[in-house]
Amino acid sequence: MAKVNKLAYGEQNVQDYNIRTAVEEASRCLLCEDSPCSKSCPALTDPGKFIRSIRFKNIKGAAEVIRSNNILGASCALICPHENLCEKACSRTEIDKPINIGKLQKFAMDQEKMFNLKVLKAHEKKREEKIACIGSGPASLACAAKLALEGYQVTVFEEKEKLGGMLTYGITPSRLPQEVVDQDINCLKELGVEFRTSEHIAPEDIKKLKNEYKAIFIGVGLAKSKDIKIEGHDLDGVENALSFLANARSSNGKVKVGNNVVVIGLGDVALDCATTARQLSQGKVSIVYRRSIEESPAHGAELTYTQGMGIPIYTEFAPEAILGEDNKAMALVCKSRDGYSEMKLKADHIIFAIGQEPYEEYKNYTLEDGLFAGGDFVSGGKTAVEAVADGKESAEKIISYLNK
Repeated sequence: MAKVNKLAYGEQNVQDYNIRTAVEEASRCLLCEDSPCSKSCPALTDPGKFIRSIRFKNIKGAAEVIRSNNILGASCALICPHENLCEKACSRTEIDKPINIGKLQKFAMDQEKMFNLKVLKAHEKKREEKIACIGSGPASLACAAKLALEGYQVTVFEEKEKLGGMLTYGITPSRLPQEVVDQDINCLKELGVEFRTSEHIAPEDIKKLKNEYKAIFIGVGLAKSKDIKIEGHDLDGVENALSFLANARSSNGKVKVGNNVVVIGLGDVALDCATTARQLSQGKVSIVYRRSIEESPAHGAELTYTQGMGIPIYTEFAPEAILGEDNKAMALVCKSRDGYSEMKLKADHIIFAIGQEPYEEYKNYTLEDGLFAGGDFVSGGKTAVEAVADGKESAEKIISYLNK
């Protein structure tokens, strides 16, 4: 098992490349004509091309390739499951090991920030058409960026105080620091995208927006957590994953965490909850999952990171009841998949991370003329890079709609 040090909340554990080591790694690239790595990137970030740029020390060119294809290049460098996408397709794998594409992308984005490289330019001539994007998650940001690059006037509406959607409120800062999210968002601001925060657009408000905007993109994500209605689910100390992560992130870690935390679920969000709790608590943190690890949707690197923190994972056990005293959670009772074995865990803080779902009210409007939707709101929840791809595709549909 790989050893991973416990991190202070908001710190990163990354051995970054410098110019010498980045060029050395990029020089391992076989310069494949068909670039299988590029074909395997959902957002078409084109790693084959930006690796070539790094190889010849054209760092600004590398950053330009990344940004022009993926406006969230800095964030995706940290949270994208490269090992299952571009790196898995790398031809170098057949010789020794794949090019470390994720770290090379991070290097290019770090250089962009360090030297304040301006690789994207706002369109010289603004079009008359105004477009609204509801939500500021990956899909909306990618949609807004592509439209802005084409000269359209884009306004992004976000109901919360900060921008970024799940990037800001749903991922532990040790994986994705807020300054990295802000770096990506600043690129959109430089393109002329307008942002309006703390402004909730309810489904019934969409008709009003249509009076001002020629097209509207709905990218509200999966803002509603799924709950298990078991005995004791309403006790103090029981909450959902989105609530826990949002509170931890918005308070910069100054949030109350129990002495015995149990996270239910084994997706990436569940792992973020567990590692966040581990970094914020001196007590015990554990995970309970009703299936096997092999059946879990979590990515391998995140599992290794979590286990390296010493967080135990109890598999093939499902929650049956939450026991409490004085209206406070005290223990979690679980039953095994085999229908026979049982387990009771001491638990004063239980976090349900069993998935999210969209607010169905918005879906009633997505079939109307001039309305488009994408990202997790439509797909049901995938990766950020897939949401970026969805947002770019939606922008192309909007452009075709406006030009017909």
